[in-house]
Amino acid sequence: MEVNNNIIQFQISEAKKGKQSAFNFLLDTYWREVYGFQLKRTQNEIEAEDITIQTFSKAFHKIDLFDEQYKFSTWLITISKNIHYDFLRKNKSSITSKTSNESNDYIYDIVDETPSIEDKIITEQNLAKLLKDIKKLKPHYQEVIQLRYFQEMSYKEIAQEINEPMSNVKVKLLRARKLLAEIIAKNK
Repeated sequence: MEVNNNIIQFQISEAKKGKQSAFNFLLDTYWREVYGFQLKRTQNEIEAEDITIQTFSKAFHKIDLFDEQYKFSTWLITISKNIHYDFLRKNKSSITSKTSNESNDYIYDIVDETPSIEDKIITEQNLAKLLKDIKKLKPHYQEVIQLRYFQEMSYKEIAQEINEPMSNVKVKLLRARKLLAEIIAKNK
C-alpha cells in the first residue's frame, strides 16, 4: 500500500506523542511488508507472525528513537532482522526443551474494572455470533481475546499467563481486534 510520505511523517510524530490511532495506522500500513519479509526468511507462518509482532512491539516502544531522515519501513525491517537473528541465536544455543515451572503459575483475582471502548463494543455484540467469528482467528489471537475480554485480565496478567512481554501482548491484541473487525465486517 503506497502512502504519501507526509502522511507517514505526520503519523510517526503523532505516535511519538502517544496517539493510539497513529500506532494503529502504522501497524495497518506496514504489517504486510514486515510479515512478508519474515515469511520469506522463516518459511513458517507462526514464526513470521511472532517476529512481526515483536518487531512492532519494539518499534512502538522505541518510536522516540526513530530518525525521520530514514524510511520508517527500513527501520522496521532492520528491527525485524535483528529480532530474527536473536531468535536464531537463542534456538541454536538452547538445546534443552521448554519446561513448565508450576511454582511460577499464579492465579490473580484482580480484575481491571475500567472497561475500554473495545470492551463495551464486544459486550454489545451478539455473543453466539461473536464467538463464531473469534473461532476464525488463529489460536494465539483467540487466546489473547479470550483472556482480555472474557476473563477480563489486564495486559500485565495476560503477559504473565502467556509468558510474553506486555508490549507483545498489546500488539497481539491490536492485531487480533483488527482481524476480528475485518471478519465481522465481511459477515455483515
